[in-house]
Amino acid sequence: MATDYYKILGVDKGASQEDVKKAFRKLAHEHHPDKAGGNENKFKEINEAYQVLGNEDKRKQYDQFGSSFQNNAGGGAGGFNYSDFARAQGGNPFGQGQGGASFDFGDMGDLGDLFGSFFGGGSQRKTRRQTRGADMEVEITLEFEEAVFGVEKNIRLKKNINCDICNGSGAEPGSKVENCATCHGSGYVSQIQQTFLGNIRSQAVCPKCQGEGKIYDKKCHKCHGEGTVVSDEEIRVKIPAGIDNGQSLRLSGKGEAKGKGTPGDLYVRIRVKSNTNFVRKGYDIYSKEFVSVSQAILGGKIEVATVDGLVNLKVPEGTQSHTEFRLKDKGIPHLEGRGRGDHLVEIIVRIPKSLTKQQRKLIEEAGI
Repeated sequence: MATDYYKILGVDKGASQEDVKKAFRKLAHEHHPDKAGGNENKFKEINEAYQVLGNEDKRKQYDQFGSSFQNNAGGGAGGFNYSDFARAQGGNPFGQGQGGASFDFGDMGDLGDLFGSFFGGGSQRKTRRQTRGADMEVEITLEFEEAVFGVEKNIRLKKNINCDICNGSGAEPGSKVENCATCHGSGYVSQIQQTFLGNIRSQAVCPKCQGEGKIYDKKCHKCHGEGTVVSDEEIRVKIPAGIDNGQSLRLSGKGEAKGKGTPGDLYVRIRVKSNTNFVRKGYDIYSKEFVSVSQAILGGKIEVATVDGLVNLKVPEGTQSHTEFRLKDKGIPHLEGRGRGDHLVEIIVRIPKSLTKQQRKLIEEAGI
């Protein structure tokens, strides 16, 4: 007999997607297996119905072919198969896996996590999660040219580092190792999580052993069992060419140490000093050069300062003030890429504020 998904969710065939979703939420709340009075088989049944009716494409196929539509689409016999579907989703039937469907549970709060743990994700909860050290942030100031071409800088930090006596374990060398009495060596403990589905059992890292599953009868005499000590550390940072003011570099694992866990990251924020000769806009550099009236009229060559040194620029006859000339590939190197920006030079014609009689006469005669 064909399965009536509409009947399972208690909605009419013409129900909107929002009505389908509301009905599913209500039934999931009532029948979730981790909830008192829950029913695992019923929970799977209403979820199967929602996987079809909650997806517009599958719903259209179901309306046309009935619950056997998956056979028409090349699926296995007997309709929806949870084990196959979960495997197609990489263990989670509600994520997007290779070859599998995708369903949106983003607006259902923690339903997706609960379902993920129920349909094959439960083993992930028992994975011992490592604690992580705190991230750090420092700021360094660069000269304009250092930001253009890159530079290496030494940074001295005071931070938590792994204890050199116990190597971060927190145990005195040679001390006795035992299973943690709180978690019985598993590294995790059960806890009750309040959700819209009610009180749900979940797993958390053991607060006693911090997920290690082991405890030691003697704490390290130097770090007193913390696994870390405060010390100065010098780090050499390579600043890439082309970095701009306000950008940051992330140095993985260079933040605070965390004993048995993993260290945090270090973020290096860049400040670039302004330059009196150059202005940066993206990967281009802008500057100004002043020429006399005669140079603008007659043309000629002038020397222009760039980040690569002095270069010759040809000024054509009759150049007007505020004319821009482009020096190709004389700008900023592209950050982590190839090529460079350009250097744009604005020509400013310097007009004399006063003239001698002879200069005035010559200009008048020339009709300038």
